[in-house]
Amino acid sequence: MILSTGDTAWMLVATIMVLLMTIPGIAFFYGGLSKKKNVLNSMFLSLIAFAIASLIWIIYGYSLSFSPESLYGFIAIPQNIFLEGIGIDSLTGSIPTLLYVAFQLTFAGLTAAIVSGAIVGRMKTKSWVVFTILWVSLVYIPVCHWIWGGGWLMNLGAVDFAGGVAVEVNSGFSALALSLVLGKRKDTSLLPHNLGYAILGAGFLWFGWMGFNGGSALGANGLAASALLISNTAAAAAMIMWVILDVIKIGKPTVLGAITGAVAGLVAITPAAGFVNLLGSLIIGIGASLISYYAVYYIKDKFGYDDALDVFGVHGLSGVWGLIATGLFAAPSINGVAGLFYGNPNQLIVQLIAVVATMIYTFAVSFIIAKALDMTMGLRVKDSEEITGLDSALHEESGYRI
Repeated sequence: MILSTGDTAWMLVATIMVLLMTIPGIAFFYGGLSKKKNVLNSMFLSLIAFAIASLIWIIYGYSLSFSPESLYGFIAIPQNIFLEGIGIDSLTGSIPTLLYVAFQLTFAGLTAAIVSGAIVGRMKTKSWVVFTILWVSLVYIPVCHWIWGGGWLMNLGAVDFAGGVAVEVNSGFSALALSLVLGKRKDTSLLPHNLGYAILGAGFLWFGWMGFNGGSALGANGLAASALLISNTAAAAAMIMWVILDVIKIGKPTVLGAITGAVAGLVAITPAAGFVNLLGSLIIGIGASLISYYAVYYIKDKFGYDDALDVFGVHGLSGVWGLIATGLFAAPSINGVAGLFYGNPNQLIVQLIAVVATMIYTFAVSFIIAKALDMTMGLRVKDSEEITGLDSALHEESGYRI
């Protein structure tokens, strides 16, 4: 392959856009949705998770995910610890390999940060740090290899354009496991500290998602343009659908509902962005809001788990829908992959296998990690610290005047 300066320029921009999804996107989104007394702690959880994942990725994460030789399709046999052997002239496709490493690094950091939304207001900082190290190493890296690095799901024929398996289902079911081990907050009501911050965070997420999905084409080409347009369409359809559901349920639209719907649509279209057409994206966006709305307002109440910021309901379940919908609506004219409605029922079968395998593995391993930490160093803050607020109790700072 020959280096393409055009592809490289686009991927540099896309990498920065995905970086903005965590810093400041997730930080402002989660911080704005948290209570005043926990806003800084909520932001910190996202920031430190991204930093931890960044170091792990360059030390051994990339090598365990993307080295060409695989151990039974489960994990790569590392060849580039500390990125040894990857020079400035090394290429992945038509872009520098170091740029591809950086692009994938932002995915790992973002996924770890997403998980933190389930546990705001009640987890020790040191326990979150240790959980993140173990989770990135034992959950994110293997699953990333399965679907993108030549692992068993990739070889089976499962497709995931930009992160339905590795990012969305992975983070959503991990968040559910962690929240179950932690237990409920003392005060489960959650009045957003500042919806303006949440809107700003959602705006950064929407903006960054264009690089997240568009950049997954790994080039400045028609597929990238299609993925970007498809992604925006699904987000818009999902937002409008959530607003309609709010009007039906409570008689008026809500800003929180609008931004939640947009995120659900972006989540669902992520695995499908490079495989479906505009009609498919509309159906996926509308379906995402229907599914996540039901999860947030009905499933969560029925089963009583305390997923504080609905990571499972939005990322986990809309991610499941997006992967299944890819198996239904993938149009061969977009990227050569046909779904059920284009005459290929096998694609739906392998997508279902990918969903079930990821759900089981990520939930089980995350639950074991959380349980082990709870039995050793403890996960929960003291009751008095939770009531006082983690900004002052854990950081001796206040975010009230941010």
